[in-house]
Amino acid sequence: MNVRGRVALVTGANRGIGLEVSRQLLRQGYRVVMAGRDRERIEAAARGLGRGAVAMVMDVSDSASIAATHRAVMTELTRLDVIVNNAAVLLHENSRVLAIPRDAFHATFETNVFGAVEICRAFVPDMIARHYGRVVNVSSGAGQLSRMSTYAPAYSMSKAALNAFTRILAETCRGHGVLVNAVDPGWVRTEMGGRSAPRSVQQGADSIVWLATLDDDGPTGGFFRDRRPIDW
Repeated sequence: MNVRGRVALVTGANRGIGLEVSRQLLRQGYRVVMAGRDRERIEAAARGLGRGAVAMVMDVSDSASIAATHRAVMTELTRLDVIVNNAAVLLHENSRVLAIPRDAFHATFETNVFGAVEICRAFVPDMIARHYGRVVNVSSGAGQLSRMSTYAPAYSMSKAALNAFTRILAETCRGHGVLVNAVDPGWVRTEMGGRSAPRSVQQGADSIVWLATLDDDGPTGGFFRDRRPIDW
């Protein structure tokens, strides 16, 4: 694939999987907008990756912040070809569902679901107009209805909702050159995943980067782990 001039946006890019996805996309020749809430951290991360990395401060739970990032991307880079909705929070991981405070559910969905929706609302119409785009929603096996149990209720519910959004957006974009998929990176050694997780960030990032760089005849509306489709 000729990626000359193509631009990707990665949220939650200052560490973990988001940082590794940014690194791999840069190696493939993309310019990468690395987005994060903390200016110092996201700018340091972009400097560490070097040429082609562009740091932008964005809070995915704030619509005004997303709108400002959209204006900046379109002004400075004139286009966006790839969205990786990676930013997420994991709150009350070990609580029972009815013990989780209402505001924790709201905070979880604001970042893990509504942030992805608002980013796509800002950028996907232009992708449709240009007849090219790739949207990768970083989900989790915890969001699989086929195996859902009592683990991290707010997080699991939010990822199931993100999967539903993936299916609906994929159908909305079908035939317009925009491929939309969800991915389970597995249990990865990150700040969220912890040191005992069995997978490296490189392994976690692999399927995300694969979906972000699909050829035009690639899949859309799917849920993947290790480049293979999995049950919803």
